[in-house]
Amino acid sequence: MSRAVGSDPGVSASVLAAYSYCEAVTGQQARNFAYGIRLLPTPKRRAMSALYALSRRVDDIGDGGLAPEIKTARLDDTRALLARIRAGEVHEDDTDPVAVALAHAATHFPIPMDGLDELIDGVLMDVGGGTYETWEDLKVYCRCVAGAIGRLSLGVFGTERGALHAERAPEYADTLGLALQLTNILRDVREDAQDGRTYLPSDDLAKFGCAAGFAGSEPPAGSDFAGLVHFEVRRARALFAEGYRLLPMLDRRSGACVAAMAGIYRRLLDRIERDPEAVLRGRVSLPGREKAYVAVRGLSGLDARSVSRQTVWRRA
Repeated sequence: MSRAVGSDPGVSASVLAAYSYCEAVTGQQARNFAYGIRLLPTPKRRAMSALYALSRRVDDIGDGGLAPEIKTARLDDTRALLARIRAGEVHEDDTDPVAVALAHAATHFPIPMDGLDELIDGVLMDVGGGTYETWEDLKVYCRCVAGAIGRLSLGVFGTERGALHAERAPEYADTLGLALQLTNILRDVREDAQDGRTYLPSDDLAKFGCAAGFAGSEPPAGSDFAGLVHFEVRRARALFAEGYRLLPMLDRRSGACVAAMAGIYRRLLDRIERDPEAVLRGRVSLPGREKAYVAVRGLSGLDARSVSRQTVWRRA
């Protein structure tokens, strides 16, 4: 059983300060994520903030304007830091607050730290300018940058004692990560194109006449851009449906956190589906009141109960 940080009188001021730093980074840089994890009890929320802060560092290296060889060197340094954390070599007086917080979290929760190495592998794909011919190719990337985050998060959440098929929880967490990442790719299709990146599979782009890419606010001439978006939306919905099987395996507050974060992205998907060309005009987002509704729905357990009913119905 994990020892709760908030109830441990031995937690030092330096560790608490490190967690506070990570929570500040999360609140400033990841509003949807921060919105979801606020539903967690303090120990889990802090641990998730530490995971996010390290993940954000990795993403920022990949997205920055440095030369590829410098990015690679910095990612190698981050991988070495992870090795130090695993070896218990990061101490409370370390000058890196993210390392201090993550090291503490890793001693209190069974976090599969190799998932952060997978994240680095995925960002290295970006650094190398990789493109993806098929969905199977893109899935490899998505599993690194998002599926791994799902599995890391599950290490913090844990599963309920006696939960049916709990051995499949990592698989469902991974799949839910893929669903979120594909939604991100759809939402950011123009922004990524402006940065010289194309994530949607080349096969899909060619099938819908979009091989020319997305340089402006209008779809490529003669393309079926709406058809492309609706095709990818259906793929993302299938991933959400599979990944949501995780919810009944989690405790109430962890389930609420996952339902809130996933629910926000599902609603983004709804908006994209209704107006596919909106992603070429700007970033699609949800207002705060809608996020609040999603959070309340998650706390009520409606999503988890709905998944449970669907699972029973399928077996009947």
